[in-house]
Amino acid sequence: MATVEDDDSPSTTDSSHQSETGFLTRYGVDRLTLAVGAVVAFALLIRLFALGERTAHWDEARVGWWILDYMQTGDMYYRPIIHGPFYHHVNALVFDLFGVSDANMRLVVALLGGLTPLAALGLRERLRDVEVGALALLLAVNPLLLYYSRFMRGDPLVAFFMLFAFVLFVRLIDTGRRRYLFAGVACVALATTAKENVLIYLVTWLGATVLLLDHRLLYATEQDQKWSTLLWEYVKTTAYKLWHWLPSLLFAILEFVAIIVYFYAPRGDLEGTDLEGTATFGDALNDPTLFPAVIEEAVVGSWKRFFGLWVNGGHQDHSYLPYLGDLLETLGYGALALCLLAVLGFVVDRYAEDGPRDVVAFSFYAGFVSVLGYPIITDIQAPWAGMHAVVPLAIPAAVGVAVIVRWGRSALARDDSLSVGLSAMLLLVIVGFVAFSAGQWVYMQPQSDENKLVQYAQPAGNLQPSLDRMAAASDRHDNGTDVLLYGSFFVDGAEEADRQPACAKWFNSLPLPWYFEKQNSTVSCADDSAELSEYESDPPPVIITRQSEKDTVRQEFPDYWLATYELRSYGTETVFLFHPDYATEPNATG
Repeated sequence: MATVEDDDSPSTTDSSHQSETGFLTRYGVDRLTLAVGAVVAFALLIRLFALGERTAHWDEARVGWWILDYMQTGDMYYRPIIHGPFYHHVNALVFDLFGVSDANMRLVVALLGGLTPLAALGLRERLRDVEVGALALLLAVNPLLLYYSRFMRGDPLVAFFMLFAFVLFVRLIDTGRRRYLFAGVACVALATTAKENVLIYLVTWLGATVLLLDHRLLYATEQDQKWSTLLWEYVKTTAYKLWHWLPSLLFAILEFVAIIVYFYAPRGDLEGTDLEGTATFGDALNDPTLFPAVIEEAVVGSWKRFFGLWVNGGHQDHSYLPYLGDLLETLGYGALALCLLAVLGFVVDRYAEDGPRDVVAFSFYAGFVSVLGYPIITDIQAPWAGMHAVVPLAIPAAVGVAVIVRWGRSALARDDSLSVGLSAMLLLVIVGFVAFSAGQWVYMQPQSDENKLVQYAQPAGNLQPSLDRMAAASDRHDNGTDVLLYGSFFVDGAEEADRQPACAKWFNSLPLPWYFEKQNSTVSCADDSAELSEYESDPPPVIITRQSEKDTVRQEFPDYWLATYELRSYGTETVFLFHPDYATEPNATG
């Protein structure tokens, strides 16, 4: 393995490292740790700022509604269509403690995303100090990572947990301490409770490991060694270490299964579901003899449902190139600088005099393969898939930043003002580009159709004023219907359904059911004008319909004022009509 030996190396003892302040020395904190800590504080700040401003995405609202349903009924089981149950358990606790809101819905992922730069410190024995600091900064401010660490979805959780797992396993290799094994396995297990694409990480890690092995075998042939002899030595050494670590590995497997069972085990009575009569986690607590059945359902049953939907369900039956093009467009808008820096860092490190470093090559391979692989496995064109490439690519990108810094330092030592200026200008361009992209796409236009980080099912406009009016109207309205859905787009007329409101075409109406539920609004439906006229004697405070149905509603309720929004990025013009007694029209007088 190549070592790190230059003026930025942690092992170098120059005067700058020996002049720590008394405060830092007293508490055992060096300047690099302090710098990364400052980056973490900044990362948390920019993630928590205005966290609830964006209207809930279709997917956020869908999962959010099921969390509220679990809190109310106590019933929960693994539904592969909404991925893992992590948020059901964790956000239920968050909502209990802090209340139900869009901001609190995203609180956990924002906190985890803000803490992710800490992972850089775990690689300080593999990277130079400048590279560690650059890695922390890239993880903190990359626009794509920043946007989706403010988004309640499993993908950012998986990306962040698996980065921590990777770093912990590197620490395990470097130190041989078992605590890193158990902590790393816990991170993998938690990632698995968030979303099933953890399996893709394990496959890419295996492939990257094979390529690192190829590095060593190729180097052996260049040194006139037999590659087969070296390979056999690796096999024997690996087998010996596995045997030596067998008790710890078995305990780690037990730890993994325990976490999976806790999260995936069904809860409640499950009456009326496919799992009705299945032993639940609560049943097993009352009768421990039921634990084998609960474990089987949580592990085997969940695997079968996952395999049936996501492997055999035909969700990947789509053309490859359009999905690849969409992912590349996302990376161009949300991680262009990082990707270019990753290529620079990988190439420079690969052809360095002391040879490529494992952690840099491994991360680049994993990220590059993810770019090529995710268009195959994703079921929709979604920008969040890019996170799984960006996170590993951040490591070689940090090396790329350090390369530019070293160019500038070297030029400064030679009194080469032109090269110093070019290096400084290049860094300023990178900083400016990232800052502009983050400000524009994350904060200024987080819902715009022009924002390529936005997935189609994000409402394009700021619905919050009308949602606030709807909540206030529901509070003031004593009985009867608070909100009426009108028209065939929103209404299917069903009287009973697991999802509420039962009469709605639930998926068409998202994200509204999340807001109905958290605002405790009573919702009714009218499919046609005849049903609509039945509400004339007791008009509801709010009516929601499509733009194409607006005139029909206005004929029955001419005094209502309206506000129009896109319920998706485009093509879903939706009209909110408000009774003037319950909501005052903006700019209205009197």
